[in-house]
Amino acid sequence: MTRPYLLRPALLQAARSPRIQRLITRVPATKNVVKRFVAGETEDDAVAAAKTVLHTGRSITIDYLGEDTTNLEQANRTVTQYLSLLSSLTQLVASDNEGGQRHRLEFSLKLSALGQLLPGDGEKVALANVHKICAAAEEAGVWVTVDAEDHTTTDSTLAIVRAARQDFPTLGTVLQAYLKRTEADCKDLAGPGSRIRLCKGAYNEPASVAYQSKIEVDEAYVRCMVTLMSGSGYPMVASHDPRMIEAALHNAAINGRTAEEFELQMLYGIRDAEQLRLAREHQHVRVYLPYGDEWYGYFMRRLAERPANLTLFLRALATRQ
Repeated sequence: MTRPYLLRPALLQAARSPRIQRLITRVPATKNVVKRFVAGETEDDAVAAAKTVLHTGRSITIDYLGEDTTNLEQANRTVTQYLSLLSSLTQLVASDNEGGQRHRLEFSLKLSALGQLLPGDGEKVALANVHKICAAAEEAGVWVTVDAEDHTTTDSTLAIVRAARQDFPTLGTVLQAYLKRTEADCKDLAGPGSRIRLCKGAYNEPASVAYQSKIEVDEAYVRCMVTLMSGSGYPMVASHDPRMIEAALHNAAINGRTAEEFELQMLYGIRDAEQLRLAREHQHVRVYLPYGDEWYGYFMRRLAERPANLTLFLRALATRQ
């Protein structure tokens, strides 16, 4: 029997396949599993899930799902959706701010959804859209972080982040430990005021640019984490791996960081009990909360990450009515 983790490359390739997308999204049982990892398809769903998570003492970062946009109108709709969501959450954010709990709400942006890949002036379009969202978020007291995508976009993404940080210095970004370049990027970006979310990586990358074995990725993750923890920025440790969480807490302690000077991040629907345990122990835990009807690519990457997720999906398909 093929072990689920050996299917990771195939699942990541399927995440970019329109044919397989049509096949999987037509299966009714799929959405029953998707609900575990995605807060819903509508803004109302996102607001409801946000309130539920925040009431448990955790923070959230909300991602309006979508990527690889090649249509300017679609990119503009993504901006409109974030601004509408911010308006819907205004009262919740104001209540947090009055209670002294600032920045428990954050937005996660994918630049390819904001026009980065548009021919010609895609980077300018994406930068302008980031600026619009950041301006509104800053006024409301909401943080913004730019997500990482596949390695072909890394230089462009970091260039846009650096440009946007001239006006919005708290703008965060994501670095992926499995990329061989990331250790150098961590050293470059771990300066005062920076916010870096460190994750292992969730795309199908070639060996020329990314570590391929789990051991290599884990070792790279720890090296990058040590760099961020010993720097002067704000590390955001995104991992469900108990060893990485333990390493984060250890490195924070030896670098004299309080719980307010770094945070742990996990995905919506994964290791929820552990998230709550850490929050009860006064660790700063932020939940990555995705929503929207463009859930397919995100869902497939979640299946590829953990064998348990794939097993759950296959069991649902096998038992569908």
